[in-house]
Amino acid sequence: MSLVTEIKKIIIILLGAALGAVSLNYFLIPANVYASGFTGIAQLLASVLQQTPIPASTGIILFILNIPVAILGWLKVGKSFTFYSIISVAATTFFLEIIPIKVISEDILLNAVFGGVIAAIGIGFTLKWGASTGGMDIIAMVLSRMKDRPIGIYFFTLNAAIIFTAGILYGWEKALYTLVTLYVTSRVIDVIHTRHEKLTAMIITKKGKEIQQAIHQKMVRGITKIPAKGGFTDEDKELLIIVVTRYELYELEHAIKEVDPQAFTNIVNTTGIFGFFRQD
Repeated sequence: MSLVTEIKKIIIILLGAALGAVSLNYFLIPANVYASGFTGIAQLLASVLQQTPIPASTGIILFILNIPVAILGWLKVGKSFTFYSIISVAATTFFLEIIPIKVISEDILLNAVFGGVIAAIGIGFTLKWGASTGGMDIIAMVLSRMKDRPIGIYFFTLNAAIIFTAGILYGWEKALYTLVTLYVTSRVIDVIHTRHEKLTAMIITKKGKEIQQAIHQKMVRGITKIPAKGGFTDEDKELLIIVVTRYELYELEHAIKEVDPQAFTNIVNTTGIFGFFRQD
């Protein structure tokens, strides 16, 4: 990865963290509406601790929760992915501490929707550039590899617990608004970056061997090669078919662009796989 690409990636991660902090401190926290994943857990714990002699902010709790997760990710997921995820978590904590909590609107629905949209934009672009916001993303990857089940199951379980807890603590109306936020967040992330666990990429190129080598330098995935011919130009080409996880999409995209910027790539959702698929 070039230095310029590295700098762009870090800038995107920092912007994503800033958007996440804005969504929390300007919209979700003032309205007692909760985000998804570890951020939502940090919000709940912060609101409970405010009533005790040891209050703590959402940002500090979020950082503490992610320490064991970062260690797990470093050992089980990958050092590069985890490193950028740590940057994202640390930056989110920093922005949460320096951006004041401010009421923008008294309308809970507006807070739920705009908070969810702004957070999703930050998360979506962070994922698109090959990192994550830490927390449940890393845990879900580890569990999915161990059990070979869709990552969405784990997200759903954790978010259901957040909604239920919010309902008990602050009333079921707050829980329903939290559900609105979670729905909006997931839909916007889907628009920016697909959240499906496995994807199939079909790459049409005149540089099949070079692209195959570039992909294998970045990841261990099987590639099927099929002879192809251009419909308009009648040129001989190759169709490369590869199945990857959504977390490998960033590396795949850059491997293709480095070798053949003119290659045509179609990414489709993969609902199931029969046969061997490397989980680690």
